[in-house]
Amino acid sequence: MVLGETQKMLSDGVAALRKRRYSPGKRKPKFFKRRVKFKAKWRTKKAVVVKEDKDEGVSPLVKKYWVQRYDLFLRYDQGIKMDEEGWFSVTPEQIAVRHAVRCGGGVVIDGFAGVGGNAIQFATMCHHVIAIDIDPRKIAMAFENAKIYGVEDHIEFIVGDFFQLAPSLKHETKACYISMGWIAAYWIIDYVFCTFTNQYVLSKVRVFRFPKDHKMRPLQGFLGILHVQKIQGNVVFLSPPWGGPAYRAKESFTLDSLKPKNGYSLFQVAQSIAPNVIMYLPRNVDLLQVEELSWLSSPPLKVEIEENMLHGRLKSITAYFGDIAFADLSMFEL
Repeated sequence: MVLGETQKMLSDGVAALRKRRYSPGKRKPKFFKRRVKFKAKWRTKKAVVVKEDKDEGVSPLVKKYWVQRYDLFLRYDQGIKMDEEGWFSVTPEQIAVRHAVRCGGGVVIDGFAGVGGNAIQFATMCHHVIAIDIDPRKIAMAFENAKIYGVEDHIEFIVGDFFQLAPSLKHETKACYISMGWIAAYWIIDYVFCTFTNQYVLSKVRVFRFPKDHKMRPLQGFLGILHVQKIQGNVVFLSPPWGGPAYRAKESFTLDSLKPKNGYSLFQVAQSIAPNVIMYLPRNVDLLQVEELSWLSSPPLKVEIEENMLHGRLKSITAYFGDIAFADLSMFEL
C-alpha cells in the first residue's frame, strides 16, 4: 500500500512538474547534448565458426552478436566469459572507456555490473570500483574478465540487490583522534585523505577544552577529534536491463520500461548515494523524461546528454548528472 502511494505521489509530482515548466507562454529549457563518435578497433583474424555452448553463453540467439565481440571486449580471445544476456547487454568497450574518463577518479558504484564491461574500465581510471549484481554467475564472470585486464584487485564484487544495498553505500562517519596541534592536523588529514585518496571528506572538527585547574589544561587546543566521512561512492553508474533486444521495436523508450524498477526510482536511489550519476540508456529513450530526472533534486542537477556513435550509427545514449556534466574533455579523444 505504501509503495503504491509513493509511486502515485512520484507520478503526480512529475506531471505537475511538466505542467509548470511547459505551460503556454513559458520558454522551454534546453539541455546540453553532445555527440561522440568512436573508432572501433578491428581484428584481422578470420571468422570463427560459432558453436552452441551453454558455458560460454554462445547460442543461436546471440550468433548475430558474434561479429561484435571485439567491440564488446577488445581482449575477447584471451578468455572473456559472457552468458547469453551479457552478449546483448554489455557496454561496448570504447563507450565504457568514455564513461570511465568522465568519472575523473574516486570511487565508482556500478549498480548493475553484469559481466563487468564498465566495471573493468572504471577500475583502470579510478581508485576503486564497487560492482554489484544480483546474479552470482554474472559476478563470477565479471571477476574472471577483470583478471584478464589485470584490474581485479581494484574492484569489490558484491552479489546482491542494488536497492537493498543502497543504504549501506551512503557516507559513513568515522572519528579520528588527533593528539597534535589541531589546526595542523586538520590540514594533514584534509590533504592526505581528501586530496590523495578522494575517498574521505572532513565533516566536523571538535577541540577539547579543559577547566583552568585541570591537569590537561596545558594541552587545550592541541587535543581534539576530527570527524571524517568515508565517501562510499563519488559516482553511481546505472546500466539497468532494457528488457532485451525487443527495446529496439519501440518508437520511444520510456523510463518506465527499465527493469527492475522505473527510471525515476532508480535515479532517486542513486542520487541518495552519491552526488554524481551516470545512466546508460537505449538510443530511442525519451530525452524529455531523461531531462526531467535532474528536476527530482533540489536544487536541480546539471544534466548532459551524450549520443554514443559506433561504426557511424547511433548505439546508445549516456546521461551525466551533477558536477561531471559539461566536463571539458578536449584533452581526450577516442
